[in-house]
Amino acid sequence: MPVRPAIIPCLRYADAPAAIDFLCEAFGFVRHAVYAEPNDPKLIHHAQLIRDDQMIMLSTAVSSEFSTAAPMVSVAEAGGNTQSAYIVIDDVDAHAATARAAGAQIYMEPKDQEYGGRGYGARDPEGNAWSFGSYDPFAPTR
Repeated sequence: MPVRPAIIPCLRYADAPAAIDFLCEAFGFVRHAVYAEPNDPKLIHHAQLIRDDQMIMLSTAVSSEFSTAAPMVSVAEAGGNTQSAYIVIDDVDAHAATARAAGAQIYMEPKDQEYGGRGYGARDPEGNAWSFGSYDPFAPTR
């Protein structure tokens, strides 16, 4: 039986449809499921994007029971990020070039890491920080 991810990052975007397009073009995600309001396709209630059998979920940043109780704010409202997702990739430099060409702001250029592998950091159009690298924390140690 395949192991399914037990931790799935969930993000909120002011313009979720644009975020979905960007995340697919810049970072290599693919649409798994997108549930939009039938009368308002700009309102995404829930979306699931997949990359290498791993998932993120996202929605339009609107008030809900969960977002009010949490409370959740956007990166702009918070004045910065409070967390970021790390995604293991094979070719860091090629991935960074694709992300840059799609309009990602590269805030940390690709470089070798002290703990192994190579990595870089990018922001999506709404300011969420993403980290990509070849370091795989699940790989057997040498």
